[in-house]
Amino acid sequence: MANAMGSIVICAYTLDRWTELKAAVRSVLDQTTPPKEVFVVIDHNDALCERADREISGGIVRVVANQWEPGLVGGRMTGAELAKGSVIVFLDDDAVAEPDWLENLLRPYDDPCVLGVGGNIIPLWQGRKPHWFPPEFYWVIGCIYIGMPVGPGGEVRNMIGANMSVRADVLRQIGGFATSLGRRESGDRALLAMRFDSCEDTEFCIRASQTFPDGCWIYAQNARVHHIVPVTRTTWKYFVSRCRMEGRAKAGMSALVGTKDGLASEWLYIRTLSKSVAYNLINGRLRRAASICIGVMVTTFTFMHTRMAITSARR
Repeated sequence: MANAMGSIVICAYTLDRWTELKAAVRSVLDQTTPPKEVFVVIDHNDALCERADREISGGIVRVVANQWEPGLVGGRMTGAELAKGSVIVFLDDDAVAEPDWLENLLRPYDDPCVLGVGGNIIPLWQGRKPHWFPPEFYWVIGCIYIGMPVGPGGEVRNMIGANMSVRADVLRQIGGFATSLGRRESGDRALLAMRFDSCEDTEFCIRASQTFPDGCWIYAQNARVHHIVPVTRTTWKYFVSRCRMEGRAKAGMSALVGTKDGLASEWLYIRTLSKSVAYNLINGRLRRAASICIGVMVTTFTFMHTRMAITSARR
C-alpha cells in the first residue's frame, strides 16, 4: 500500500473553537504528502456549518453536516461514509499537525498486516501547566502519556482519537465506531440501558483486532500533532471528573469485548504508575505522586462500581 491515500476527517461542534478549527484545516493542507480530501464535519450547529461552508470549504476541503446522532462518533461516521481514500484519518478540531504528519502516519501501511496507525499527540498548554499534573495521566487531556504500552515494533492495543487513522475497508467491515458503547447491538439489556462518554476508540480497535487477529495497530511517534489544552482542563475538578468518566467507560467496554482484551494494557500501565509514584516521592514531588495515586483510586473505584451495576442489572 505504498500509494495509500488519506481522507482526513475533522469534526467540529462549536464556534468557540473557530480559530483552532481554521488552524487545524490549514495544517492538513500544508503537508509534505497531500491528502486526497478533507471533510470538516459539523455537529448539529447551523451557524458553524454556514460559516465553515463560507470560509473554509473549497478545493479538496468539503464542509458537511453530521448525519448521525449528535456527538464525535456520529461526526466521524459521517466523514467515513463519504471518504474515498484507502485510509481514513481522524484529527481533532483543536489539534495542529506538523508538516510531515500525514507522510509519517501513512508509511506503516506498506505492511498489509497494519489495521491502523496512531500518531504522537503533544499537549499545547494555553496556560501554565500545573506542577501536580503527571505526564502519566496525559490521556486525561487526550494526549500521549508516559506508560502507554508500546511493543518493540510500535504495536499498540488502541489509538487515541485526536490523531488516528484506519484502513477504510477495515472500518467498514466491522461496522465503524459504536455510536454509544451501551447501545451496540449486543443484545445485553444491562448495557443497552447505559451510555458511556469515552473509550469508543479503544472499543473500536479491540473489536477490529478480534475480527482480524493477524492484524495490528501501530504507534507512529514521528506523526506529530499539537493538541490544545485549555485552562479549563488543567483544574483538579476536571482531572477527577475525567478519571471517573474513564473508569465508567472502561467497565462498559470490558463488558462488551471481554475483560482479558479490555484490560490487558491497563495492567501494564499500572506497573508503570507504581514506579512513577516511587520516583516522584524520591525526588520530592509529593503532589505529583499524590495525583497519580488519587487518579488510580478514582478510576478504579468508578470501574468497580460500574461493573457491579452492570452485573446486577444482568440478573
